[in-house]
Amino acid sequence: MHPRHTPANPLRVAFIGNALPRRCGIATFTSDLELAVRHHAGIAGSAIIALCEPGSAHAYGPEVACRIAQDDPASYAAAARFINEAGFDVVCLQHEFGIFGGKAGAMILGLVVALDMPLVTTFHTILDQPDPAQRRVMARLIAASARLVVMAGKGREILRDTYGAPACKIDVIPHGIPDVPLMPSGPAKERLGYGGGPVVLTFGLISPNKGIEIMIEAMPAILRAAPDTVYLVMGATHPRLLAAAGDTYRETLVARVRALGLDRHVVFLNQFVDRPTLLDHIAMCDVYVTPYLGAAQMTSGTLAYSHGLGRPVVATPYWHASELLGDGSGVLVPFADPEAMGAAVAALLTDEPARLAMGRKAYTASRATTWANTGKRFVRCLVAACRPSPPASAPVMRLLAAPQMPAPA
Repeated sequence: MHPRHTPANPLRVAFIGNALPRRCGIATFTSDLELAVRHHAGIAGSAIIALCEPGSAHAYGPEVACRIAQDDPASYAAAARFINEAGFDVVCLQHEFGIFGGKAGAMILGLVVALDMPLVTTFHTILDQPDPAQRRVMARLIAASARLVVMAGKGREILRDTYGAPACKIDVIPHGIPDVPLMPSGPAKERLGYGGGPVVLTFGLISPNKGIEIMIEAMPAILRAAPDTVYLVMGATHPRLLAAAGDTYRETLVARVRALGLDRHVVFLNQFVDRPTLLDHIAMCDVYVTPYLGAAQMTSGTLAYSHGLGRPVVATPYWHASELLGDGSGVLVPFADPEAMGAAVAALLTDEPARLAMGRKAYTASRATTWANTGKRFVRCLVAACRPSPPASAPVMRLLAAPQMPAPA
């Protein structure tokens, strides 16, 4: 086993997760985090071990040092050997059930138990009502990890109360954001050709849980207050949804727009855009809307980015939004309530001083979570994971020993 480093020794870090140019939030997060950590003085080197979905052929950059075929057990075993033989000091796993193979993503456990160095696990989804398979995976990851990272206080609460995770090894590190100046919306609107009317934005991969239909139903009331408003829905359909059901969800949204006579006021940009294009579109909007349909959303990168760029946000009270906007830097409205959504958006669009003040408050509140600052906090967490710790107890060792990596078919 490799010796654990002390804080005085720079670390070599392996990140396990999706990576750009794969089109998903985990890929964006992992790539941004690796870049933020890579340039820290306490880091000697870093690399990404990228999960690859079936049929993919991504053109990864040089930061991706190894690939894991999502549904191939042998590929996980090979990745564990690569990480151990390359001499990394610590591994930072980005966990989301759906990106790993096996029931509830259990194939990642074989890799985890084979590692010769400490593990830090970042939980992007934390279920408060897991099924038995999900609970088993979470329990084994918690037992195997020297440190656990969540992005909201609610995540720490659920890890403690639902999974019995020790509070002493949980770190709350908010989602990172780009560090860009606070800008008025006018110049970006002009660059992108959206004229001078109000622009409301929702972006991210499109799927039914995003609640876009609620905002569409709210548009007639918004237009009565601000007749020139355009609602821009920017993002490709989620790849898993596209593979399972085609683009039927988007088609139902488009049909509803036509039925309401909103063709001139609702625009669908069916693309997964690069960062400069994304930041331009966020800068262009006057209000960002995130109308998710359920509370169990621990982390929203789209919310973090929009808030961090100083855009006033109207959101439903899912976990991340409730914490982030509780200081008045956004507006919370009930789930699946077009009337409340329309009233909140219309109020902001028709009160420029209040809207701009809310945006300034959001921008100021988010400075601590720029990627440079988030990277520093992750480095401190990684260093803490490498400090010597007491031997694991017998019950914990039994958890770590199972399950073994299944043999390839």
